[in-house]
Amino acid sequence: MSTWTQIGAVSAMNIRSLPSRMGASSVVIVGIAGVVAVLISVLAMSTGLVKALQPTGPENRAIVVRTGANAEIVSVLTHEEAQAVADSAGIKRGADGRALASPEVLMSFNLFRRDHIEANVPFRGIGPEGFAVHPEIKITRGRPFRPGLAELVVGESAQRLYGALSIGSEVKLRGTRWAVVGTFACGHCAHESELIADAETLNSVYRRGSVIQSVLVVIDPRSRFQAFKDAITTNPELKVDVATEQEFGSQESETTNRILSIVAYVIGGIMAVGAIFGALNTLYSAVSARSREIATLRAIGFGPVPLVVSVFVEALLLALIGGAGGALIAWLLFNGHSVNSVGGDMGGQLIFDLAVTPGLMMLGIAWACLIGLIGGLFPAIRAARLPIATALRAA
Repeated sequence: MSTWTQIGAVSAMNIRSLPSRMGASSVVIVGIAGVVAVLISVLAMSTGLVKALQPTGPENRAIVVRTGANAEIVSVLTHEEAQAVADSAGIKRGADGRALASPEVLMSFNLFRRDHIEANVPFRGIGPEGFAVHPEIKITRGRPFRPGLAELVVGESAQRLYGALSIGSEVKLRGTRWAVVGTFACGHCAHESELIADAETLNSVYRRGSVIQSVLVVIDPRSRFQAFKDAITTNPELKVDVATEQEFGSQESETTNRILSIVAYVIGGIMAVGAIFGALNTLYSAVSARSREIATLRAIGFGPVPLVVSVFVEALLLALIGGAGGALIAWLLFNGHSVNSVGGDMGGQLIFDLAVTPGLMMLGIAWACLIGLIGGLFPAIRAARLPIATALRAA
C-alpha cells in the first residue's frame, strides 16, 4: 500500500471518529472561531476607517495645508495665502471661469447624541465653489445652505447619531441660531459625519477673522498634480504642504490604523495561545485514546508519516470549521455596522461603517489554519513515536 493510500485511509478513519469525540472537538472549534471573530472585527474597524477617509470625489482633487500640519484641524492659513493658492496655475476652472478651489474651515462643538452622551461634532465651512469641488456631496433632503446666512446642512451619519439635527431644527452656537436646512450624503465618506455651512459665515460667528484650515482644489486634467505642487511649493510667499486627498486621508488614518492593527494582533495572539492549548489537549487525548489502534496500524505495516499527516488533517479540519464559523460570525455581526471614533485628527467624532472584506475573512481563516497546525504538531509527533509493543501491552 502506497504512502498516499495509507494517508487517505488513516485520515478518513480519524474523520469518521470525530462524532464520537464531538465534545472535545467542539472546544477547539469554538476557541478558534472566537479568535477569528475578534481578530476580524477589530481589523474591520481599521479597514472601515481607512475606507471612510478615502475620497469619493474626483481623483484629481488635492489639499493644501500649512507646512508640517498632518491634519486639517491643526492647519492655519490666511485669506491671502488661500487666495494665492486659488490663483495658482494648474487648477481646473468652472463654467463661470472661476477656479475650482474651496477655502475651508474645520472646527467642532459639543452636542448630545441620541444616547444622551455629549460628543464633539465636526463643523466644516466651505467656500463659494465648495459644492463644485466636492461633487460627491449630494443633498438628499431639504436644500443647500445660502451663503451669508446662519444655515447648515447635515451629513446623514451625523443626523443618525445626534438627535437635534433634523431638518427645520436649530442649533445654537456662540449666541447664533443655525437653521438645519438640508441633509446630504457622499457615499459613506468622512464628510457624512460633519455639519457643513458657509466658511465666511462660520468665521464671522466664531470671530475668527479670515483664518482657514485648508484649500481643496481640483487639478486641471490638462495639467499634472506635480506641476501644481511645484507651483505652490516654490512660491516664496507660501509655507504650505500639498498632497492628493487620497494621500492626505491615508496619513490622517495611519496612526489610528496602526493602533487598531496592534490591538487586533495582540488580542488575537493572546486568544490564539488559548486556542492552541485547547487543540493540543484535544488532539493529545485523541492520540491517547487511539493508542492501540495506532499501534495496530504500525504493526500491520502503516508507516509513521501517514499517522503524522492524519493528525494534521484532523487539526486542520477542526481549524477550518472554526475559522469559517468565526469569519461568518464576524461578517454577520459587524459588516456594515456603524461606529464612531472619539475625536482625533478629524476635529470631532467620525462615523464610519465596519468593513469585513473577503481579504479579512481569508486572513482569519489563515490564522485558524496556523493555530491548527501548531496545535497538531506535538500530538502528531507523539503518534509517530508511539512504541508499538508498549502501546499494545498497555491497551
